[in-house]
Amino acid sequence: MAKNLVIVESPAKAKTIQKFLGSNYKVIASNGHVRDLPKSQMGIDVENDFEPRYITIRGKGELLAALRKEAKKADKVYLATDPDREGEAISWHLSIALNLDNLNGKKYKRITFNEITKNAVKNSIKQARDIDMKLVDAQQARRALDRLVGYEISPVLWAKIKRGLSAGRVQSVALRLICDREEEINNFIPEEYWTLNAVVTPAGSKKSFSAKLQKMPDDKGASKKAQISTKEEMDKVLKELKGENLKVSDIKKNTRIKKAPLPFTTSTLQQEAAKKLNFATGKTMRIAQQLYEGVDVKGHGTIGLITYLRTDSVRVSDEADSAAKDYIGDKFGKDFVGGGNAKTVQTKKIQDAHEAIRPTDVNLSPVVIKEALSKDQFRLYQMIYNRFIASRMADAVYESDSLKLSAKGYEFGAVSTKLSFEGFMAVYAIEDESDEQKNLFKNIDKNTVITVNSFEEQQHFTQPSPHYTEGSLVKQLEELGIGRPSTYAPTISTILARHYVVKEKKNIYVTELGEAVNQIMKKAFAVIVDTEFTANMESLLDNIEEGTIDWKTVIRNFYPDLDEAVKAANEELEHIKIEDEVTEEICPECGRNLVVKYGPHGKFLACPGFPECRYTMPYFEKIGVACPKCGKDIVLKKTKKGRKYYGCIDNPECDFMSWQKPSSTRCEKCGSIMLEKGNKLVCSNETCGFVCDNKNNKK
Repeated sequence: MAKNLVIVESPAKAKTIQKFLGSNYKVIASNGHVRDLPKSQMGIDVENDFEPRYITIRGKGELLAALRKEAKKADKVYLATDPDREGEAISWHLSIALNLDNLNGKKYKRITFNEITKNAVKNSIKQARDIDMKLVDAQQARRALDRLVGYEISPVLWAKIKRGLSAGRVQSVALRLICDREEEINNFIPEEYWTLNAVVTPAGSKKSFSAKLQKMPDDKGASKKAQISTKEEMDKVLKELKGENLKVSDIKKNTRIKKAPLPFTTSTLQQEAAKKLNFATGKTMRIAQQLYEGVDVKGHGTIGLITYLRTDSVRVSDEADSAAKDYIGDKFGKDFVGGGNAKTVQTKKIQDAHEAIRPTDVNLSPVVIKEALSKDQFRLYQMIYNRFIASRMADAVYESDSLKLSAKGYEFGAVSTKLSFEGFMAVYAIEDESDEQKNLFKNIDKNTVITVNSFEEQQHFTQPSPHYTEGSLVKQLEELGIGRPSTYAPTISTILARHYVVKEKKNIYVTELGEAVNQIMKKAFAVIVDTEFTANMESLLDNIEEGTIDWKTVIRNFYPDLDEAVKAANEELEHIKIEDEVTEEICPECGRNLVVKYGPHGKFLACPGFPECRYTMPYFEKIGVACPKCGKDIVLKKTKKGRKYYGCIDNPECDFMSWQKPSSTRCEKCGSIMLEKGNKLVCSNETCGFVCDNKNNKK
């Protein structure tokens, strides 16, 4: 009979650890949390100093009975849940649910490990400790804050929009960021500009290259940064340069260093997996969890392949750093071994509780264990493995030539590079999006005559910031200090599941429902969706973990402002009922006027006689503009996923559509439809660029 009981969260983790510990240990999974706040009520006793009321999670009774039975038989109980706040809280809840403090005086301990390997697990037992209540309290504070926000604000959304909506502390800020970006894009006024390249050939050479105009003379002949706004200005420049040869005014040879990347944190792993593998954040974390908990590798048994996946630190243990450098030296040579942690810089936002995400054994290369992994597991492991090895390697070195060519006060520049030492790029290529040419300029000095073969002018229009992707949203949340590694994926999953946003071709777009929720949150609960406030709250949670502030003090200071905002919002809502907005559309089944309702994907029309009359129809908002193709009404519509657009009411017979709101005004230059951008109208023909205001006055 096993003398020791080890409790973990997942069966996969239990299976891996059991093989390490042998017959004196029995490893059982709790399948996550065993106690939580009730779903049917707030579960936070506001009148009793915000005391949380935990209950056994439904369906866990039989499991807890089995765990109690095993705990009574064991000489010692080890709580081996994940090494973070959430894991510490699960262990604490288990100690209470299993009554471990009063179990015949038997001792229980908390053990943690950053990787699920034989050495790490056995060493953790030697370093067993008591439960860290500072970590538990930090998790309790987050849980209480999120529950207070959700249960206080959600009824306001139900009254204003529809039942079933939710407002979360972090998800509401994420939604606001997406809405603000969408508004920025919709109101963006593109500005025309031109670029000029000279295609040139040096004397005595058969190879030509391109040089970009960088400086030009101003009205007084002084040099200024090249800025050409119109075709007329470009024609003037070309006229002045016609027939001119370029002279080499400066040439420099440099050595350029490309720094080795840092190993992955949770955030950078999610960003890179989204970019390179097209993985959603949830998928990345799910597969990383599998790699962390353990995979059966031939010749090694079941072993955790990566370290703990929820971390914001780039720190690497001395042992792992040394092993990686030995591996690099053997495989690539001593010149490829880098400084390792030279770039490691921590900030106040970084908890640094765990190492960076890395392979547990550098000898288990992706090729060696490929057969043990699924396709997606292999792709993610390969990226993690290569990134870690690259982070321990030397920087890449480039030879660089910088050339300046001049004529009549105009200066053109060109840069060429040549990779002289691969360094880390031997295993982990980083995209180079520069305009640099890849061959060094040969046999060119200040006396070289440069013949201009042609000038290539190109029209451009400034572009707005791109829509968020899952990766770029995670990056923004991290930079603003909003959320922590464990919250990024569930935050995005929640706003997608609630249909507040949709994802199309990686980009995230806000839905009509999301806009409505965001407007209420910004108006009634401005503090909750304020990025600085939310980031400061994360810092307070860190202070609780460090033991410098009591967790209930944070709640006591937060709740009065929330309560006041909810009361003010409810008073205002007594006079406003968007849900019951009556329209002129008549129900064909009972003759009542249809009313506006909200569903998962936004507005629709329904009979107010529900449930006796269940008639519904799509909601189309006419904007008072005729379709340029067929003359019928343009209406506000939604894609199947819920993204807004403007289209002809006669679709599919007429296929007109626009993402921006069309105007009845036509472009004075080309006759195309004008689109509303804030208080301006912009031509829908991108090559035209005409802009006017809503009074049709030229800009």
